[in-house]
Amino acid sequence: MTMSDMPTGERPQTSTRNYEELRDSLEGWVRQHVPGAVVSDLVVPESNGMSSETVLFDLAVPGEEGPRRLVARIAPDPEADPVFSTYDMGRQFRTMQMVAAHTEVPVPTVLWLEEGTDTLGVPFFVMERVDGIVPPDVLPYTFGDNWFFEASVEDQPRRERQAVEALVALHALTSDGPAAFLAGPDDGESHLRHHVREQRAYYDWVAADGVRSPLIEAGFEWLEAHWPENPDDAIFSWGDARIGNMMFEDFTPVAVLDWEMAAVGPREIDIGWMIYIHRFFQDLVEDLGLPGMPHIMRRDSISAIYEASSGYQPRDLDFYTAYAALRHGIVMFRITRRSIRFGEAVMPEDPDHAILHHAHLRKMIDGVYWDDK
Repeated sequence: MTMSDMPTGERPQTSTRNYEELRDSLEGWVRQHVPGAVVSDLVVPESNGMSSETVLFDLAVPGEEGPRRLVARIAPDPEADPVFSTYDMGRQFRTMQMVAAHTEVPVPTVLWLEEGTDTLGVPFFVMERVDGIVPPDVLPYTFGDNWFFEASVEDQPRRERQAVEALVALHALTSDGPAAFLAGPDDGESHLRHHVREQRAYYDWVAADGVRSPLIEAGFEWLEAHWPENPDDAIFSWGDARIGNMMFEDFTPVAVLDWEMAAVGPREIDIGWMIYIHRFFQDLVEDLGLPGMPHIMRRDSISAIYEASSGYQPRDLDFYTAYAALRHGIVMFRITRRSIRFGEAVMPEDPDHAILHHAHLRKMIDGVYWDDK
């Protein structure tokens, strides 16, 4: 594990912004859309991610009773060593518009987009706020003492089923339809090939300082050796498909969030990611001798729910769960570097140990990870 070799409830530093200055700048910009509006009660959630920033605020509008409750989704401060090399806020904005227009999947209503940098120094957009609760990441919901962990044995599988059904609905969007703007170049290569190539480019950016991970590089070699035959890969991909990016009310999803990794590719990219991210959290608790939540988000149950809802049987899940673990490994490799920058960590002697789940990723590559799952 990276940093302290132990999960904690402390979230790594995510931003270097001055939020009072941000409030003033945001108010001036919003007044271009709503003259006389006043921004108040600006709040940065403790659950803010380490990528795009989410800022909650109220907007008082002349002549209206009560404030509008809004959210600004802001590209990260370049001085904060962002997780990703680029943030296309316009792409996120248009993805949410597409999902709202062509599916029944609940997404917040997006209002205004700013792709320039004059206002906040980075692009951003504003959307309506949705009330609900999200399974926590810090500490992960598998550690207990949270609403998701403590739900009844009937309600937990219900959330699992509804999360998978949301994937099925999203996967009705294709690259020859509304999702065409997310497709890679038309160069004769598969969408899966484009997707993996972008991940390789991301890893090269993360490791541009010369500190590379033999494990990650072995993972890319493993993918080539186990490449799926004829993947059905012209499907819209949410990208960060996990229950931690879903907001619930009364155990029902009311908003699907975080679209910065949206792309086109095989539907198993999302399925594998949804399975693996739960496994990542479950592995953390099991490594500490805790029970966690082994009874939900299992590979066999996710696959069965998907097939029952869509008529499509997911394929090659050894490949796609390993690909998810590899992608997550690159993100963790980057996050350790951010923590080093903020004085929260040091680079281990073995660079692979900068990846929190390096032992489990190695088991996937060795073909033994799923033996006891």
